[in-house]
Amino acid sequence: MSLVTIIWSIIASACLTLASMHLLIWCKKRTAWASLLFALMAVATATVVACELLMMRAETAREFGMIIRWSHVPYWVLIISLVVFVRVYLRAGRPWLAWTVCVMRTFSLLLNFLTGQNLNYREVTGLRHVPFFGEFVSVAEGISNPWMLVGQLSLLLLVIFAVDATLAVWRRGDRRPLVLLGGTIVFFVMGNIGQFVLTFWGFIHKPVTPSLFFLGIVVAMAYEMSGETLRAEYLADSLRKGEEWLDLAVDSAGVGLWLWDFKTNLLWITEKTRMFYGLSSHGQVPFETFLSNLHPDDLHWVTQTGQKCSQEGADFRYDYRIVMPDGSIRWLNVLAKVFLGSSGKPERMTGVSLDITDRKRAEELLLKTQQQLQAILDGTPSLVYVKDLEGRFLLVNRSFESMFGLPCENLIGKTSYDLMPKEIADAHRAADIEVMAKREEVLIEEVNDEPDGKHTYLSVKFPLFDQVGKMYGVCGFSTDITHRKQAEQEIEKQRNELAHITRVSTMSQLASSLAHELNQPLGAIMRNAEAGELFLQDPSPDLDEVRAILADIRSDNQRAGTVIDRMRSLLKRHEIERNLLDLKLLAGEVITLMSSEAVTRKVRLALKPVSSLPPVRGDRVHLQQVLLNLLLNAMDAMNDSAPDGRRITVSVQDAGTQVEVAVSDTGHGIPADKLAHVFEPFFSTKPNGLGMGLAICRSIIEAHRGSIRAKNNEAGGATFTITLPALAGDDTK
Repeated sequence: MSLVTIIWSIIASACLTLASMHLLIWCKKRTAWASLLFALMAVATATVVACELLMMRAETAREFGMIIRWSHVPYWVLIISLVVFVRVYLRAGRPWLAWTVCVMRTFSLLLNFLTGQNLNYREVTGLRHVPFFGEFVSVAEGISNPWMLVGQLSLLLLVIFAVDATLAVWRRGDRRPLVLLGGTIVFFVMGNIGQFVLTFWGFIHKPVTPSLFFLGIVVAMAYEMSGETLRAEYLADSLRKGEEWLDLAVDSAGVGLWLWDFKTNLLWITEKTRMFYGLSSHGQVPFETFLSNLHPDDLHWVTQTGQKCSQEGADFRYDYRIVMPDGSIRWLNVLAKVFLGSSGKPERMTGVSLDITDRKRAEELLLKTQQQLQAILDGTPSLVYVKDLEGRFLLVNRSFESMFGLPCENLIGKTSYDLMPKEIADAHRAADIEVMAKREEVLIEEVNDEPDGKHTYLSVKFPLFDQVGKMYGVCGFSTDITHRKQAEQEIEKQRNELAHITRVSTMSQLASSLAHELNQPLGAIMRNAEAGELFLQDPSPDLDEVRAILADIRSDNQRAGTVIDRMRSLLKRHEIERNLLDLKLLAGEVITLMSSEAVTRKVRLALKPVSSLPPVRGDRVHLQQVLLNLLLNAMDAMNDSAPDGRRITVSVQDAGTQVEVAVSDTGHGIPADKLAHVFEPFFSTKPNGLGMGLAICRSIIEAHRGSIRAKNNEAGGATFTITLPALAGDDTK
């Protein structure tokens, strides 16, 4: 059996099954006209399905045309039933539109039998076989019947009728059947029209299948009507089991129900209510007995409020306490509503009582915990706060009073940015935005002008999330680090003093070499001056020679001045200045300064060439001091080495985000047990060393956010490596 036969047979069977079910409903209840109309539509749809299957299996053009002609009969039944169904079931749609659709469809049915071979074709001239669901089916070719437009017009009027009925249902407020039925009818009828137009006018070459579109309408109608049947059955079942469901719901919810009759002043109560109020009597109880166990502090106002609600017909929504027979206290949340009688006067009050003792205890515990937390926060010297995403304070501690001059209670709900100076507010706003964007902790440092002077605060901000992970605020801790900053500045000052002393000590070690380096240009200046004097004694001196001598004097003078300037810059006392530096040039300057000392000690001093390096930010003098110290240490380490084996190599290289400077020697190296301690203060491998040189070097490098390390070379000697952060393009501005 082919797939087309299977599908169309299933559709027809489904329609007939639905028709039989609703026909049976109509037979049992003759007023259920909607069920009868639906059954007619379903049978008509099944008949159209059968006609479509016969057309797809037709072998001759005559047979195809005859099937089309007779298929218009169930099609007419389907449309007429649909129009009447909308009028009966939805109780909507203009009657004249309904009559117009029915008349136009009936007229098109007459034209179907009176004009041409059928309403669609004046003559079917042939068949064409086209692929459809994996097989070939018959499709008509012929002369279109112009009267077919009458049938299409009737479908268009059906759409207009359905839209009109839909709008009427919408205005009436019945939204569910509106969306399901009205919308479905409009959608599938328009789809049917579209398929007819595209097929009969040659835009697509597939079988015409209006049954598929009307099947959608049938399914929607069946779903809606079946839903009504199910809802009616459910309502009947709910009415039969109402008391059981009510008891189950009350027990599951843990609530007690009661009803107060104003005429008899008696209350009907459930067992749960008896337990809540500590009552042992059964049956109805008087209103006074019902309230006999109320807490003395609540009895008067509950009685007065209850009487007032019963007289005015107002709702009762309050919490009150019950004293149980064992003396324990139970909290009840009571919701009651007054119902009016036929005379319009209050007749009874129905209420629900819920045990909220655990909730009240939790609230008391939470309040106590909040008070304890607030006391702890108030005792904290740091500024502690919680802000919402708009910057409004939700929680602050007492330390804020000294900063803003306002009580904590007056700060709650205020925007923190409005209470700060603009520059500080901008910094906090930027930090809050960063916290909310990154959803992680942010650290900021700020300086505030306060009555007793400038104070430095270190603030830590981090986001707050609720149980579902949604951010709802920012928590912050601000600590006054003024004294710590002052101590750090004092330590920095002392470190600079110590570094200055170390530089002076280092320069004293180089005194003889520097004196020798100065003697060379000074001696040359003396000799050139003497030669110039001799030339000038000649009655006709050679002025070109004199000019050359003066040029040599100037060059030697500049050379001596350069040496003196380097010495002065190293000996000068100053604070750390962070400027852009080229470590290659800086290393070259230090090597030039040490060249005389290297010659004196018979050490070969070399700088490895490098093409280009990213700049670093630092203090020229301090970094020169570090390199100077490392070179002197390297020379000292080679005092016992043979003169031809004394070599110091300085290399500067790009290490990605860092720049490395390495000083390597060929000396005796560092003892393995002392390698880990070489940078510690007062630790030295020299017999007469103070142990402060390398400690100061490490301090200087760490102040530049870098690092320094030492290791022994495999071939002998040691290598000290300095690593400093390189600057990217934007950081060099």
